[in-house]
Amino acid sequence: MSTENQACTHDCHTCGSDCSARTAPKYAELNPLSKIRKVIAVVSGKGGVGKSLVSSMLAVGVQRAGKHAAILDADITGASIPKVFGVTGRVFGNDYGLIPVRTETGIQMMSVNLMLENETDPVIWRSPMITGVVKQFWSEVVWDDVDCLLIDMPPGTGDVPLTVFQSIPVDGIVIVTSPQDLVSMIVRKAVNMANMMQIPIIGLIENMSYAVCPDCGKKIMIYGESHTAEIAGEYHLPLLAQIPFDPALTKCCDAGQIEAHHSDALDYAVTSILGR
Repeated sequence: MSTENQACTHDCHTCGSDCSARTAPKYAELNPLSKIRKVIAVVSGKGGVGKSLVSSMLAVGVQRAGKHAAILDADITGASIPKVFGVTGRVFGNDYGLIPVRTETGIQMMSVNLMLENETDPVIWRSPMITGVVKQFWSEVVWDDVDCLLIDMPPGTGDVPLTVFQSIPVDGIVIVTSPQDLVSMIVRKAVNMANMMQIPIIGLIENMSYAVCPDCGKKIMIYGESHTAEIAGEYHLPLLAQIPFDPALTKCCDAGQIEAHHSDALDYAVTSILGR
């Protein structure tokens, strides 16, 4: 056996060597009745930056662009996607698999909250069960003719992101951040993980970028000067959007009516995703 093979960890996802033993990733099988053309993961290095909001807004944007959008809510212990869309129905299954719930505009959705007796019931599961459910959402759900499946990831770089990247053929990721200096360090972690897993990064989206004065229209940088554009430039990545504080958007989300909100903040991001 060669020295190269002796040192092999058999994890080609995290290896940059172009050796003879290198094999293609073995992804989990998609339900035979599912059809998904593109998979985009929405990630963040930490919680509280608006990742689920961005996932929801991107899905709405894809749907408005005349394509079929779907959301796989992989944030099992902190699921919030159904609430934002006002979806309260329960998923059901048949002989072919689990059938995702659809929103008012037809966005397909699968979330653990749609499988609980009450949406406020806590999901107190250990990691193997959580990652197993994420795989089930990919393999056992009948995703009907989806142009773009958005995966709302949990924050951080732990078990679930690793499971998604190793089990699902992700075409690209969008990294969500906010303007604070502290978050810039976390963004670098997310970028570095994506590079290690060899997942293309579509770009960065900055949330809570500024507020607009209702009287004079002046932009107010609540968190101070943003450094997200600098980080994007450092890694040669596009800054896809800077989303302002928007009371109207907050009101729509609280009411479960995000599909009724109209904004052009993510138009470029949607175009970038669909154009890949």
